[in-house]
Amino acid sequence: MADKSEKTKARLPRGFADRSADDIRAVEKMMATIRGVYELYGFEPVEQPLIEYTDALGKFLPDQDRPNEGVFSFQDDDDQWLSLRYDLTAPTARFVAENYERLPKPYRSYRSGWVFRNEKPGPGRFRQFMQFDADTVGAPSVAADAEMAMMMADVMEALGIKRGQYVVRFSDRRIWDGVLEAIGLASEHTVTRRLTVLRAIDKLDRVGLEGVEELLGPGRADESGDFTKGAGLKSEQILAIMSLLHGSEIDRMAYSGEVIFSGASEAGPLHMKMAFSEDSAFMNNLRALSSKFSINENFSTGLESLETIEKLVRTSGYGADRIRIDGTVVRGLEYYTGPVYEAELLAEIPNEDGQIVRFGSVGGGGRYDGLVSRFRGEPVPATGFSIGVSRLMTALKNLGKLDTSDVIAPVVVLVMDKDTESLGRYQKMVAELRAAGIRSEMYLGGAGMKAQLKYADRRGSPVAIIQGGDERAKGEVQIKDLIEGARMSAEIADNAEWRAARPAQVTVAESELVGEVRKILAAQAEERARGK
Repeated sequence: MADKSEKTKARLPRGFADRSADDIRAVEKMMATIRGVYELYGFEPVEQPLIEYTDALGKFLPDQDRPNEGVFSFQDDDDQWLSLRYDLTAPTARFVAENYERLPKPYRSYRSGWVFRNEKPGPGRFRQFMQFDADTVGAPSVAADAEMAMMMADVMEALGIKRGQYVVRFSDRRIWDGVLEAIGLASEHTVTRRLTVLRAIDKLDRVGLEGVEELLGPGRADESGDFTKGAGLKSEQILAIMSLLHGSEIDRMAYSGEVIFSGASEAGPLHMKMAFSEDSAFMNNLRALSSKFSINENFSTGLESLETIEKLVRTSGYGADRIRIDGTVVRGLEYYTGPVYEAELLAEIPNEDGQIVRFGSVGGGGRYDGLVSRFRGEPVPATGFSIGVSRLMTALKNLGKLDTSDVIAPVVVLVMDKDTESLGRYQKMVAELRAAGIRSEMYLGGAGMKAQLKYADRRGSPVAIIQGGDERAKGEVQIKDLIEGARMSAEIADNAEWRAARPAQVTVAESELVGEVRKILAAQAEERARGK
């Protein structure tokens, strides 16, 4: 007998999750819908492995002897560093670069799969999660970025999310690059600090204005007490950035705040009123700022791209209720070089605990013109969008948009006798049901009839098939409607009435098994339809 003191404790690693059958089916149903939209736009499926050479994943990985901060890394037998992919974009860039000559350009593709982050897990933050991406490589025009925004809006509606319940927000990283340059964060020595600033802004919907301000300064401690080091900006730099963010929290209400760009022009400090929240206010203020002061090339180029994208999506019939400009969209990864966009759920949705929450962003992306170029040594424009599958699936399930109740549990054939001949007869019944397209299984445990029926109930089985020695001698089977039986048993007062009623159970000839089961399943389906 094994020593119980030496048994291994069954435990799930932090930041990972087991998935139930309902979750898997819900994801597959949702992804089939998304895939249909991607295919409609002319994108083709492709797949890359979960593991890449660490240096292929990007220059933004920590430069350490063991580069495992943020990613899961290990060395192979050739002492080469390998890493689990942290997103699907970097492997795509590697794939395109490696197969560049044989791929059509622009190259339009989509892929889905698991990605991994070696980060501190928390509520809604996992170390393993699924993404579903679409990318266009080789298209320099911002028309490709506009198409991504339109496709994401179409995905939301294909999934049953109504207008007013979602919005696709877009901006341009070069706007913020220009702003940061204007407040003195332009040199190569400030690259890390600029990225810290952008990541702080990207967390606005999660930590609020106060949290962003702390992250722009010395840093911030979360609810658990863990401290995140901030960008360490000067007070006037923080003031300039925070002025642009006021009013851009969850309700996106317009607000005018004083903005100070200390290096904006030769005339000295620039004082402007700006609001990032509404298309009209945001764009009008940017145009005024651009025409009055030549801030820098980044700012001007970013402004031009926003104007073009806005014109393209409006001309295509996508109003501001579906796609709109929002200057707080920055995205947290360093490789974005131009337009960036996010799909956000606006509806208040109950979470697993029944609390009403706003799920916020369920996908995002942008232009990453430098990622493929790292491998090619020549400019290769690219843009793409990534959907957070698990997050979106949870929201859709809680909205009632991913009903998996149409998946019927299997019919269970009970095993009353365990001799080889009887087992063969039970297997024959199962084979006939499966040939008729009916999910079914033969009970494979060692328990008796009562426990087998309990097993069928726990499985949610609609029907149980019973054949003992008496039924076999007569060439008959008993068919038990478990759904109707459960309903009727709740209405029967005593055992005598139960024995008299013998609820939802019929005896038929073996030859009538399939037909009778079909009849019962059809009646159950009709009852479910009425219940809805």
